[in-house]
Amino acid sequence: MQIEQHINEYKTLINKGLDTIDPKQLEEIVDIIVRACQVGANIFVAGNGGSSAISEHFTCDHMKSVYHDTKLFPRFINLTSNVSLITAIGNDIGYDSIFSEQLSYLGKENDVLIVISSSGNSPNIVKAIETANKKGIITVALTGFKGGKAKELAKYGIHIPADNYGISEDCHQIIMHMLAQFIRKEYSPVDPNTLVL
Repeated sequence: MQIEQHINEYKTLINKGLDTIDPKQLEEIVDIIVRACQVGANIFVAGNGGSSAISEHFTCDHMKSVYHDTKLFPRFINLTSNVSLITAIGNDIGYDSIFSEQLSYLGKENDVLIVISSSGNSPNIVKAIETANKKGIITVALTGFKGGKAKELAKYGIHIPADNYGISEDCHQIIMHMLAQFIRKEYSPVDPNTLVL
C-alpha cells in the first residue's frame, strides 16, 4: 500500500466517524458543562492510554482557555493526573478502582463525570460510571467501536462507531475541541471573531 492511499483511506474513515455526530448530543454536553461551570460543580474527566491523553487535553483546554476567555468558572479535575494516588489505589485496592475510588472521595451530587473510552468496556471506566450514577453525578461517555458498557451506563454521550482506535481517538479529540471552542465563542464577553482558537 502506498502512503497516499493510506492517507486517503484514513481521511475517509475520519470523515465517516465525524458524520455520525449528532448535534443534539453535542448540544446536551455543552449545556451540561456550562451549567456545571455556572454552579461551581466539579467536572471529572477520565480515560486510559490514548484516551487518558485526550482527557488531559480536555481538562487543559477548558480550564485555561474557557476560564480566561469567558465569564464561566470551570472546575475540571482529571482523574488520570495524580500518579501517586492512582498507583496507590491500583496497588492496594485494584486497578479497576483507580477512578471510582477518587470519585468516592471527591464527587458529589450534580457534579459531572466525562469518560473517554474507545471500547467502552474498560473495567475502571465502567466502575467509575457506576459509582457516579450511584452518587447522583451526571455521566457522559465518548465511545467508539460498539460503545460497550460505557455507552449503556452513561446518561449522555457521543458514540463514534469506528472499529479503529486511531479513528475513534481522533474523533474524540475533535469533539473535545468542538466543545471547548464553541463554549468560548458563545460565552466570551468580547467579539468571538477576535478569539485565537
